[in-house]
Amino acid sequence: MSRAVVFAYHNVGVRCLKTLLAHGVEVGLVVTHEDNPAENIWFGSVAQTAREYGIPAITPSDPNADEVVAQVAACRPDFLFSFYYRLMLKAPLLATPARGAFNMHGSLLPKYRGRVPVNWAIIHGEREAGATLHVMNEKPDNGAIVAQQAVPILPDDTAAEVFDKVTVAAELALDRVLPGLLKGEVVYQPQDLSKGGYFGGRKPEDGRIDWSKPAVAVHNLVRAVTRPFPGAFHDMPAGRLVVWRTRPASQTISAPGRLFAHQGQLYVRCGDGELLYLLEAELNGERLTADDWHQLGQPDL
Repeated sequence: MSRAVVFAYHNVGVRCLKTLLAHGVEVGLVVTHEDNPAENIWFGSVAQTAREYGIPAITPSDPNADEVVAQVAACRPDFLFSFYYRLMLKAPLLATPARGAFNMHGSLLPKYRGRVPVNWAIIHGEREAGATLHVMNEKPDNGAIVAQQAVPILPDDTAAEVFDKVTVAAELALDRVLPGLLKGEVVYQPQDLSKGGYFGGRKPEDGRIDWSKPAVAVHNLVRAVTRPFPGAFHDMPAGRLVVWRTRPASQTISAPGRLFAHQGQLYVRCGDGELLYLLEAELNGERLTADDWHQLGQPDL
């Protein structure tokens, strides 16, 4: 029986941990994170999953501390896996498994290396996302590819909807490759790093809308940062407008101003002259409808 130590968090962590167990991998230790009370915890708990399966779990603030490396090494793992664990693992940890360390990344590597790949893929209008299992080294997301699974991004998919697909893609990729990986029979495919780039994390402020951009770019931003994320927003004289859902409008409507109502529906005109429906928006924390907009004196952006 193969032994593994698993560093994991989030839904991908839960499903991939269960996939290892389903293939008979003995998981001697799970390393995960303490949930941050300031964060919207909308995803599954790796710590709870470990408890349900009777697997020891720890939540160190520094996974590379000497005592953590010693605890991992004491498990004598054949493999080390990282499934959406949020901190970088350094060389001493990566050297502990006898047969290699592997990470599951939420993109079709080499594209979208780095942080929040699903959000970035939607922002850039990609029509495909996926998950990639790759060899871990000290440089993030650039080791040889072991398995990869693609999923579609539909034009109105939100980040949460795409992330659900990516979670399934991660489970499928791992489930498919594990038999060969455990037998030492997989083919390693080096990445052509020139075909992708590295992207950093995103902050709530990055959701600020630039209405001078084309309608499709605004629409992509909205669906990339809508719930459970903080949302796309614009500060206007009447207060903060948070836009949760939009849809491109095909018709042409002549109306004054950038923000306007037509037949009971709110629209916004973007930099290319194209229109978006504002399907769900809030002004100062209150839902904004066409009737509300009229009652407020028809404020513009």
